[in-house]
Amino acid sequence: MTTVTPGTQTHVPDLYPTRGNAEVLTPRQDPVVWGAPDAPGPISPADLGSYERDGFLAVDQLITDDEVAVYRDELNRLVADPAVRADDRSIVEPKSKEIRSVFEVHRISEVFARLVRDERVVGRARQILGSDVYVHQSRINVKPGFGASGFYWHSDFETWHAEDGLPRMRAVSVSIALTENLDTNGGLMIMPGSHKTFLGCAGATPKDNYKKSLQMQDAGTPSDEGLTSLASEYGIKLFTGKAGSATWFDCNCMHGSGDNITPFPRSNVFIVFNSVENTAVEPFAAPVRRPEYIGARDFTPVR
Repeated sequence: MTTVTPGTQTHVPDLYPTRGNAEVLTPRQDPVVWGAPDAPGPISPADLGSYERDGFLAVDQLITDDEVAVYRDELNRLVADPAVRADDRSIVEPKSKEIRSVFEVHRISEVFARLVRDERVVGRARQILGSDVYVHQSRINVKPGFGASGFYWHSDFETWHAEDGLPRMRAVSVSIALTENLDTNGGLMIMPGSHKTFLGCAGATPKDNYKKSLQMQDAGTPSDEGLTSLASEYGIKLFTGKAGSATWFDCNCMHGSGDNITPFPRSNVFIVFNSVENTAVEPFAAPVRRPEYIGARDFTPVR
């Protein structure tokens, strides 16, 4: 594994233009799997090939039932803590005022910090990205029943490139289910294969856009025409699974989730690993960086 010194990148080219006057499609300029196909790790060569093709990998049981109970208890503790609710890292639902997400959970909770360091988790990230990795973002997502709002269609990389300054598509996310993911309670949807085309969105980035976008996305949202074109070409996959299952997906996958109007909550822990060879520079299409609890500037490798 290799490491780099933070802040050493200069004059990084913009391979993925976005937030201009018009929507632009750019073919992917980067590998999907950066590591060698036969590199040792938790992912089999066949599954790596599937990830390369589709942009995602589902794991039926990443953590055990007993571990799920520990992480769910910790999620509930954080959400119920008035100090956590008052922290800027907590995002609340616009209507219900219930907590929607808590960011940087690997820093405010040793329980989730241990999960980040777990070889079943970080080992897969290293294997896909072919290097040491650091946490670009972590959060718990809480989607209680009876009306919790969803996340509209987007590519994470579009935001991380435009607003956080990630230069290349060398990041991977994992969503670990802490409650059962049903086909009715607002589960994750991905367009398989969409990771190989970058959709650069139209429209400038407002200052402090994150304050609005973390509740309801606006800047960086694809057009209806663009989404229709991608969905017609790639289709849509809905992920279901029991608590303890996980979905790994490439940073450029077009994905989203619907509202949860059922009585059954859907909660997960979400971790983004970025290669230490792809550390953030200045934003490519935003006036200022987002706060570090959303887009990390500490590039220390996970150990």
